[in-house]
Amino acid sequence: MKKVIKRLLFILCALLMAPITIVYFVFASMLKKDAVLSSYSQLLSLMPGKLGVYLRAGFYRFVLTHCSPDAVVSFLVLFSQADTEIAEGVYLGAQCNIGRCSIGKNTLLGSGVNVMSGKGQHNFDDLEQPIKDQGGHFEKISIGENCWLGNGAMIMANIGDGCIVGAGSVVINDMPAQSIIAGNPAKVIKSRLD
Repeated sequence: MKKVIKRLLFILCALLMAPITIVYFVFASMLKKDAVLSSYSQLLSLMPGKLGVYLRAGFYRFVLTHCSPDAVVSFLVLFSQADTEIAEGVYLGAQCNIGRCSIGKNTLLGSGVNVMSGKGQHNFDDLEQPIKDQGGHFEKISIGENCWLGNGAMIMANIGDGCIVGAGSVVINDMPAQSIIAGNPAKVIKSRLD
């Protein structure tokens, strides 16, 4: 019964968000899609409580590459790239910043986790040109299924299934599945398979 009520709430919230979603698509067709998403994300992140979670899910399921209707997008979570995939059962804690990525099923992100679009977002080789004008490239970061990323972690590389990332860790290299990862830069400190 609880699942049926939740599903009905998700549907109702998607319908309530339909006018906002339609206006988003109008703006996204005329302007840069990611800039429009970023603006909408800032506004929607301010909705408090459970109702805010359901309303955000009702919006993001239509504007991101994929967002499961049961994803929990908490208070003050910001998205910067529409090419983002959020699988079933994902929890994004308060104040997360989410770039271009794919987050696997049943993965939990603690508060303040930053998932960046790779580590090459800014070039800085030309000493004569301002860094802001040097460009860069965005990568789609993959975070596996059934992972736990601790508060304040910064993710710039892929993380395999079943990984635990310690709070405050800075992940700059790809990490194998079932690893416990910590540090700056983050290293595998133990395998969960041992």
